[in-house]
Amino acid sequence: MRVAVTFGNEIRVGPYEDALREAGIESVRNPESLFSLDGLLLTGGTDVNPVHYGQGRLRDSESPDDERDALELRLVREALAANLPVLGICRGLQLLNVALDGSLIQHLASTHVHQVRPKGAESGWHPAAHQIRVEPNTRLAEIIGAGEHEVNSRHHQAVDRLGRGLIVSGVSTDGVIEAIEKPGAAFAVAVQWHPEDRIFVSEADRKLFTAFSEAMATYSANIPPNVSAGSGKCSPFPGR
Repeated sequence: MRVAVTFGNEIRVGPYEDALREAGIESVRNPESLFSLDGLLLTGGTDVNPVHYGQGRLRDSESPDDERDALELRLVREALAANLPVLGICRGLQLLNVALDGSLIQHLASTHVHQVRPKGAESGWHPAAHQIRVEPNTRLAEIIGAGEHEVNSRHHQAVDRLGRGLIVSGVSTDGVIEAIEKPGAAFAVAVQWHPEDRIFVSEADRKLFTAFSEAMATYSANIPPNVSAGSGKCSPFPGR
């Protein structure tokens, strides 16, 4: 299985690809389309340009990456239209929310709680930063279990107005939205923490990538012959 992996800084993409490989998934970096692919992973990174949710940039917001914003907004809308599995991580959660007409808090009052960068921690072995509560009767609860979970955290923005068709599936102890999903989609789940950095110390974070892999496998198995994943066009790949 092959997944589109979008990112802004090549140096930081390694842990995501390591986690994907552990789940049996091959990554395709920043593709221009989802043709022949089985899923979309939206990774972390710089803040989404607030122009996309009708706001001006505040002092605490990072300089935007407009080229990345444009690519990801186009790809996530393409993926949702095709019911292609989507996993959003950190910025990826925020991008998904914005793509569906939601808005963001540009700088959390509790940033000191949520922007915790461990020093010297190896990829896959990061410590937890705080707890979240996963809401029952959600896809996330089905994957990792409802109730309290420990997560890492390194963000200063969060969901404000929820996007169309989305629900909240996880919340931190101080009320910050930590996970969202799109009911009815094959797989459209996004988390505010970084599960790729805890796959060797957190069963829940491993399960998230496993569930994404399983959703991609189901999607791929249900594609009609000669039709490409993420596309209604005829595929040049035999059996696709």
